[in-house]
Amino acid sequence: MTLILTLPLGMTATNCYIVADEETKDAVVIDPGDEAGKVLDAIRRNALSVKAVLLTHTHFDHIGAVGEVVAATRAPLAVHPKELPLYRAGGGAALFGLPPRRYPEPDVLIEPGRPLRYGTLTFDVLFVPGHTPGHVAFYHAPSRAVFSGDVLFQDGIGRTDFPGSSYETLMHSIRQVLFALPEETTVYPGHGPATTLGAEKRNNPFLAE
Repeated sequence: MTLILTLPLGMTATNCYIVADEETKDAVVIDPGDEAGKVLDAIRRNALSVKAVLLTHTHFDHIGAVGEVVAATRAPLAVHPKELPLYRAGGGAALFGLPPRRYPEPDVLIEPGRPLRYGTLTFDVLFVPGHTPGHVAFYHAPSRAVFSGDVLFQDGIGRTDFPGSSYETLMHSIRQVLFALPEETTVYPGHGPATTLGAEKRNNPFLAE
């Protein structure tokens, strides 16, 4: 069985996800955006062994606790190479009047199409740019779950008014990449409640046909 923990963190309530194999306790942390203590406490309470920290993209509200979580778990950090300029610039925090932080360099540069395997967990990597140039989503087939970052939300889509964003590219990513997954796939977004791809195809006002 797979354990999926959702931790809304920080002032933007960014969803951090901890995905774990309940039998082996192998786990990954996706988008530790803030409040590292809450992330590490959840790891300890569930006696998990973190094998990697994965980033869907590198806006400041998705990377705020990366340094502390990586230091505490000694897990490798994985990010798409097209996200590195934004990551090294502090995730765009300055645009919101926030001081940028320094973050550890990634250990793994993600290649879409090449699965990520950590312990007993395997994720397919989907390239879904538009919100940011190197945005990816992580699909865990055994759970029929996709961790979509800020691409697709319940009744919403990601913002495209940031530097490097593109509405046309985002819509292509949703319609041609995410919607290629089974409709029953659960979407775990970067903000807000979980949904399904089928529900968003039918009901999302930005996408319903």
